[in-house]
Formats: sequence, structure tokens, C-alpha cells
Amino acid sequence: MDSTLINILCLILLFLGILGTFLPILPGLLLSICGLLIYKFGTDADLPILYIWVFVILTIASVVLNYVIPAKTNQKYGGTRWGSIGSIIGTIVGIFLPIPLGFLVGMFAGVFIGELLHDSKDLNKALKSTKGAFIGFIYGTGFSLVVGVAMFLVVVLNMLAII
Repeated sequence: MDSTLINILCLILLFLGILGTFLPILPGLLLSICGLLIYKFGTDADLPILYIWVFVILTIASVVLNYVIPAKTNQKYGGTRWGSIGSIIGTIVGIFLPIPLGFLVGMFAGVFIGELLHDSKDLNKALKSTKGAFIGFIYGTGFSLVVGVAMFLVVVLNMLAII
């Protein structure tokens, strides 16, 4: 395959990966990692293998943090362990819901329901806890976005022989 076509394919995958950090229909950083790997091993790029390892570790961290951060910020906003567990369960269930942003709806519903199961009389606490989960989601998405953009920039700068 022509080196130019491989470079274009890599850039498309990296761009789609960036979009996927906030559009749940795309697998996000997984696409970016694929683009990075295709660029490294599909061309004669002199990109150091250290970049590959760093971005693989950051991608794994991002996947874990996207589940953990909402649960932790839920607790910071007064939520209980019930809300944190609900966040994780709701996110996993939401992935399989046939609705747009199902994982997000599932996460919020999980936090809210978990908190109401813990204390059915305190609706305000359940809402504050859900707000914390939303802020955590924003943090996790922001981290993933930064990692995706960094991968894109590393490849572009390497293509331009700047790094």
C-alpha cells in the first residue's frame, strides 16, 4: 500500500478517535491507537516506540478512569457507595440500551437509583450525587480528548519531521 494512503488512513483514524471521545457511537481512543500503530508499523516512520507505550498506557488509564471518575465525584458531591456502584452498573447496562447516549443515561440513572435505594427520602442528595457523576464524566471525557489530540499531534508533527 502506498505510504501516502497509509498516512491518510492514519489521520482519519486519529480524527475519528478524537470524535469518539465524546460521541459514544465511535470507540474513541481505540481508533486513535489503531491509527498510531498503523502509522508506526505501516510506514517507515521513525516515531519512537516509547510514544506507542505511553499512549497505550494513557488509553488504558482513560478507559478505567471513565468508569472510576464519575463514581468518585459522585462521592465528593455527597453520594454514597450505593451511588458509586449504581454509576458503574448503570454505565455498563446503558451501553446495551438502544438509545443515543445510552451509557450516559444509564450512568446517571444508576447513580440516582442507587442513592434512592440507599435513602428514598432524600431526593436532593440523589440529585447532587448525580450532578457529581456528571462532572466526573466531563473530567473523564476531557482526559480522553486530551490524549486523543496528543496522539493526533504526535503523528502530524512526526509526518512533518518536526519531532
